[in-house]
Amino acid sequence: MTPFVLLPASWITSLVGALRQRLARPWRAPVPVVCAGNLVAGGAGKTPLALALGDRLKASGVAVHFLTRGYGGREAGPLRVLPKEHTFREVGDEALLLAQLAPTWVARDRRQGAAAAVEAGADILVMDDGFQNPSLEKDLSFIAVDGAYGFGNALVLPAGPLREPVARGAVRAAAAVLIGPDRAEVRARLPRDLPILEARLAPGPEGELLAGQPRIAFAGIGRPGKFFETLTALGVELVEAVPFPDHHVYTPDDIMWMAEIAATLGTKPITTLKDFVRLPDEAKPMIDTLSVTLEFSDLAALDALLARVLEGEASI
Repeated sequence: MTPFVLLPASWITSLVGALRQRLARPWRAPVPVVCAGNLVAGGAGKTPLALALGDRLKASGVAVHFLTRGYGGREAGPLRVLPKEHTFREVGDEALLLAQLAPTWVARDRRQGAAAAVEAGADILVMDDGFQNPSLEKDLSFIAVDGAYGFGNALVLPAGPLREPVARGAVRAAAAVLIGPDRAEVRARLPRDLPILEARLAPGPEGELLAGQPRIAFAGIGRPGKFFETLTALGVELVEAVPFPDHHVYTPDDIMWMAEIAATLGTKPITTLKDFVRLPDEAKPMIDTLSVTLEFSDLAALDALLARVLEGEASI
């Protein structure tokens, strides 16, 4: 089915989203709210962005709490995530990653989640996703954009990948975070007055040990190809690169055949940390991981935006 056939459905999606924003009466939390969002459905890098923002704010000495919907988990919340007790089936994979850095709350009702976090001592909230959710007032919003993918065909769901038109979303953002080289002409599609912060996904220190190794790589994230490209850039010899759907729930059968092939090469399969938390417990010893962090090319520009929140000046 071509995108043009789906255009009427896209117009309806866009209209509903616009009405939702216009008619909403968002709740203002008693502490600042920073949002790491995106304009496309998955794969833009919002969770690495949320982690980077949380880490930067935490370094300033404030009590940071994360707030997320808990996509893929069955808990409605508000619930504080306990990594040693909760599983991805309960709270989602992203929540487990966030909770390794700072207290994290899963809540489908963002207002209730924010209230619970504040009661528990949060000085500032960082939302992983929720940019299109108008129920909670945001003081500072960032939109993550993958430089290689951009906005796809620039059409709204279901004809394209956009959750809302670029121009409409951009006016609610304080800045766009361009992740990786701008191969998709992202700058040309964003308003000229919107600040653009450049960043890259940098592999963790374990990546230095991977050069020259034959590996079977697999990933069930928004864009698995990004993970495979990272490994190739590190000098890994990719014997197989196996993509799975985003948030894929792995079975023992998914893992065993890859582990068996890897064993013949004297190595292990490798995946992302986000995928690792979705593996069966018995499979985890057979799998290696590569961590990534979001590195900004101009930290001073990021800090200047965050300072507006810390000083109580931001409101976008």
